[in-house]
Amino acid sequence: MRRSRWALAALAAMTLTVTMAAPAAGAGQPRTIPIQLLAINDLHGNLEPPQGSSGNVTTLDATGAPVSVPAGGAAYLATHLAQASATNPNSLTIAAGDLIGGSPLLSAAFHDEPTILALKAMGLDDSSVGNHEFDEGSAELKRINYGGCHPTEGCYDTTPYPGGRFYLAANVLETKTHLPVLPPVSIRKVGGATIGFIGMTLEDTPSVVTAAGVAGLKFLDEVRTANGYAKLLRLAGVEAIVVLVHEGGTPASQVYNYNCDANGPGSGLTGPIVDIAKGLDPSIDLVVSAHTHQSYVCTIPDPAGNPRLVTQASSFGKLYTDIDATYDKRTRDFVRSSITAKNMIVTRDVTPDPAVAAIVAKYQGLIGPIANKPVGYIAGNILGRGGSTPERPLGDVIADAQLAATSSASTGGAQIALMNTGGIRADLVYAQSGAEGDGVVTYGEAFAVQPFNNNLVTLDYTGAQLLTVLQQQFTGINAASPRYLQISANLHWTADLSRTGADRVVADSVTINGAPLDLAATYRVTVNNFLAGGGDGYLELANGQNPLVGQLDIDAFTTYLTANSTPTSPLPVPPLNRISFL
Repeated sequence: MRRSRWALAALAAMTLTVTMAAPAAGAGQPRTIPIQLLAINDLHGNLEPPQGSSGNVTTLDATGAPVSVPAGGAAYLATHLAQASATNPNSLTIAAGDLIGGSPLLSAAFHDEPTILALKAMGLDDSSVGNHEFDEGSAELKRINYGGCHPTEGCYDTTPYPGGRFYLAANVLETKTHLPVLPPVSIRKVGGATIGFIGMTLEDTPSVVTAAGVAGLKFLDEVRTANGYAKLLRLAGVEAIVVLVHEGGTPASQVYNYNCDANGPGSGLTGPIVDIAKGLDPSIDLVVSAHTHQSYVCTIPDPAGNPRLVTQASSFGKLYTDIDATYDKRTRDFVRSSITAKNMIVTRDVTPDPAVAAIVAKYQGLIGPIANKPVGYIAGNILGRGGSTPERPLGDVIADAQLAATSSASTGGAQIALMNTGGIRADLVYAQSGAEGDGVVTYGEAFAVQPFNNNLVTLDYTGAQLLTVLQQQFTGINAASPRYLQISANLHWTADLSRTGADRVVADSVTINGAPLDLAATYRVTVNNFLAGGGDGYLELANGQNPLVGQLDIDAFTTYLTANSTPTSPLPVPPLNRISFL
C-alpha cells in the first residue's frame, strides 16, 4: 500500500511541475525539433566574480601551453546564458545542485536568497538539490524553494521572498511520510518537445552535511531511484529523460576542455558517477552531474551498451555546459546519437546582465559596511580551496586559529586542532581587485573561507582514537579519494603512500608537541561541529567525550588574523611541514 501511495504522489508531483509552451508543429512541419539545454552546477552563492585560483579556468593556448582565464560572476554568467539561449528558441536552463550553501558573505548573510533571485533572473528552469542545499535543514530548503520570509529574521525586502521553485529531490524522502521532500521530477514542454528531468543528490549526503541538516530525511540509492522514476515518466508518456544528479567524478586532466574519451568512452574519468551512469536505465538519455567541481564531457555506455553523455561544468559559475539534442516527434524521444555537449568559459569580457547586476549591487550595499571591514593582513597568497597539496597553507592557519581559540582552560583546554579540507571554501588572495589594498583581508574575504558558521567543539580522545582518526583519511568513504585533515602546528605525522588503507599512516611517526603519541593517554582536541558528528568519514570523531562547545569558526579565524598580523607585520605564508611523505 505504501508503494502505491508513493507512486500516486510521484505522478501528482510530475503533473504539478509541467511547464506549458507552444504546441507542436502541424502537418508538413519538420519531424524533429532542435533542443538546447544549458547546464550549471556548484555555484555555491558566488554572485561576485570569485577571486584567486577559484576564479580561473585552465585551458590551452594555440601552442598547447596551459593558460588561466579569469571566469565567473553571476552577472557575466547571465549574459553568457542569454547569448547562448538566443541561438535556439527551444532552450532550457538546468542545474545539478549546490547552487547555495558554502556561500560567500554576500549571499550567506541573507540565507542565500540573493543567489536564488539571481538564478530566477537568469531563467533557471530545474535543478537537483545538492548536499549543501541541506546545510540549514529541510524546513529552510522548503522555504528557499517555495518562498516566504525567514522564520527568525523576517523579510529582507518590502516584498516577500518568492522562492526558487526549481528544486527537485527524487531520492530524498521524509522519514515520517516516506514521500519526497520536494518534487522528484519535472516535465517541461518546449517547442513541441516533452522532456522529463529527474533531480537527485548523492546518497552519501548525510556523511557530508551536519546531522541537524539531514534530520528527518532518508537518502536513497541514485540508480534505483532514477530508474524507478524513468519508468513512471514513460508511463506518463515521457520518453526524453535527463538525470540531474549531484554526484560526480574526476577527469585525468584539469584542463577544462580535456577529451576524456580519447582512449575509449569514459576512459579519462573516475569516481562515483561512472558506476552510477553505467547503472542508469537505457531510457535515460543524458546525465548532468556535479559535486566534484570538475569539468568534463564524457561518454559512458548505458547498460545496453549505447553511448550516453555525462557532463559537469566545474563550479562557482566559471563554466556552463551547452548541450544540443534532436527530438524526434514520432518517437517522442531524443535521437541519442544527436546529443552533443561542450563546456563554455564564463569570460568577463561581456557586458554584465543588468538585472542580475542590480540584484548583486543591492545586496552589496546592504552588507558592504560589514564585508569591507579589515580583519588582518597577509604577506602573500595563502591557498586553501585552490591548493593542490594534501596539506594546505590556509588549512594550517585555520587549525592554528582554532587551537588558539580553545587552548585556555576556560575555552576547552585543547592540545591540538583538526580541520576538514572540504570546509575551506576559498583562498586568501594577496592582490585583490577591490580598493582595500594588497595584503588586506576583509571580513567578507575571511567569511568566504569559513562560511558555514560551525561551532568549535573540544573533546577528549585517547591516543588510540586519534590514530584511528588519522587512518580514516584513507579508509571508508575516503579510501578511493583520501581527505586529508588539516592540523595545528604541534601535530606531525608521516604518510607512506606506497602502502594502502590505514597502513598509510606510519603509526610511530605521530607526535604532539614533539612527543610520541601515547595510545593510552587522553588528549583534548578541537574540531568543528561537523567533524564532531563524524562528518567526511571521520567516524571516530563522533566518539569523543566531555565536549565543550565554543565560538563560531569564523570568529576564531578573524580573531586570529587580527591578533597575529599588522600592516607592517603581515601573516606569513606557512611552510608545509606538518605532514611528511615517504
